[in-house]
Amino acid sequence: MLPIPEAKLTLLLLVVSASRNRRIPSCTLVSFVVYLSGMRSRLANKIAIVTGAGSGIGRACAIALAREGARITLVGRRKDRLDNVAREIGDSALVLAADISKRVEIDRMIEHTVAHFGGLNVLLNNAGILHIGSAEQITEEQWDETFNINVRGLWLLSRAVLPHMREAGGGSIINMASVLGINGAHNRAAYAPSKGAVILLTKCMAIDHGQENIRVNAICPAFVETELSAAVFSDAKDPEAVRRERIAAHPIGRLGKPEDIAGLAVYLASDESSWVTGAVFPVDGGYLAV
Repeated sequence: MLPIPEAKLTLLLLVVSASRNRRIPSCTLVSFVVYLSGMRSRLANKIAIVTGAGSGIGRACAIALAREGARITLVGRRKDRLDNVAREIGDSALVLAADISKRVEIDRMIEHTVAHFGGLNVLLNNAGILHIGSAEQITEEQWDETFNINVRGLWLLSRAVLPHMREAGGGSIINMASVLGINGAHNRAAYAPSKGAVILLTKCMAIDHGQENIRVNAICPAFVETELSAAVFSDAKDPEAVRRERIAAHPIGRLGKPEDIAGLAVYLASDESSWVTGAVFPVDGGYLAV
């Protein structure tokens, strides 16, 4: 179950105590409880699918969406990790282990989500894979796997949710791209092109479906501390030197955290961004400013 943030909980306890001592009227207590409830309502009545939800950015985004009132289908390959996230969220989470590169599993995922929650109006495409290497070093199998998951699976899932979003009167598709989809990088000859494709698919779908009130936007993180990035360090000859190099590339002076990305995901899922579509948002600690 998602906890009430500590500051709000402390304030609530003080108000309850004062009410019991008759220092404030009970009607004030009721109003305050309503106020606290309202703090979780930015995504009330939103039903979302989050892929890659078992760890890292996907986990942080799923928890943030749920905290704001959304009901969430958590999707990933490892059910044990999804179950852990679901326990943090509580009753508003549905767990579905699935491989988004397979259309039959995508169809099952959407069918279960709609049957369980009664609709669908937010999709956060976060699942992704990284193979490191130059154009010569990347194998055909690595290239195909990168594009099957990072691009093809995202495309299949995005188009599969469209009928349900139309039925709901609109929706929001949020694609997790990367700053490397904007600027290239050393030894990212498969990953960077796949994220570039995600950015252009985002723009094309925004143009095609804007009049249906279906918004499509992309978030472009830089180097965020996740299991994916941890592998970059662990595979290096000098992990600490690579870490220092990565930090130095970000003017803000640190690597990102998954929670740094989650706030923007909440905004793009909410009605606050109702006039935002086809946009590409770097969340990068200044990486692209250098």
